[in-house]
Amino acid sequence: MSEIWETKFGLRRVRHDPPTLEEAIVAAQGLSDEIEEQIEIAAGFMAMPIDVVRAEILKVAKSVKPARVVVAPSREGAARTVIVERKPSRRLRPAGV
Repeated sequence: MSEIWETKFGLRRVRHDPPTLEEAIVAAQGLSDEIEEQIEIAAGFMAMPIDVVRAEILKVAKSVKPARVVVAPSREGAARTVIVERKPSRRLRPAGV
């Protein structure tokens, strides 16, 4: 999909790429740690059925690596480098909620 704008420098074509389901899933994972909430958020972003999104999120959830924190050794006078990867919480919600 592209759109053409007329500017003082001539015609400019602007490409519009809608987000993919994978991008919606990553965004949902950043907003919530709960799988069911992620499914609802991603389905809302993409206006897709929840069943389709649930299948994709469950595929992605199986392949997620655990988070890690790495701290580089510091030298005197040098700046410390800290790399922090997100670690999702393991909160459990009652089944009836």
